[in-house]
Amino acid sequence: MVKKNACVFISGNGTNLKSLIKNSRNYNFPINIKLVISNNVDAKGILFAKINSIPYLIINTKKRNYENLILNLIKKHKISIICLAGYMKIISKKFINEFDKIIINIHPSLLPKFKGLNTFERVLKNKEKKTGCTVHYVNEKLDNGRTIVQKSFFIENDDEIKSIKQKTQKLEHVAYAAAIIKMYRNN
Repeated sequence: MVKKNACVFISGNGTNLKSLIKNSRNYNFPINIKLVISNNVDAKGILFAKINSIPYLIINTKKRNYENLILNLIKKHKISIICLAGYMKIISKKFINEFDKIIINIHPSLLPKFKGLNTFERVLKNKEKKTGCTVHYVNEKLDNGRTIVQKSFFIENDDEIKSIKQKTQKLEHVAYAAAIIKMYRNN
C-alpha cells in the first residue's frame, strides 16, 4: 500500500494528533503524517510532532498571507490530505479551493447538531440523551461537509462538561482512524 502524505492542523493538546501518529505507524494505516501546523505557539500537541521527528510550523494567523505560507509548505511536503484535529481557526474558501485535495475535520458532536463552539455546554443545556463525534469532509460552510464516520454514547445523569469531553475525546481517537481507513479502503 502506498500511504498518502498527511498534514495535521492543531491548536491545543494534540490528543487526536497523538492517536493519528500512533495509527500511522501501523503498516496498513493509509496515511503518513509528514507535517503538523499549529496556530498556537503554546499548543501542547507540538510536543508529539517533536517526539516523532515530524516537521512542524507554528503560524501567526494575524499576519497577512499566512495561508499562502501554509500552502507552499504543504506543496513542498506533497500533502494529499489535511486532518483538522482541534484546529480552532476557520479555513478560508480560498485555502480550500487552492489546496484542492481532501480536508477532513473531527467535531465533538453528532452533526448536524451543535455546529461551532461550546458543544458540550450546549449538549447538556439541550438535555440530549446521547452525543459523540463526527468526522466529516470540510467544505466552505462551518461543520457542514459530508459525514464520513460518527460515533456516539449515551449521556448519564451524572455527566457534566468534563466527563462528556473525556468520553468524546476517547471516541474521537477511534472515529478519526476509522474514517481515514474507510476513505481509502477502496483505493
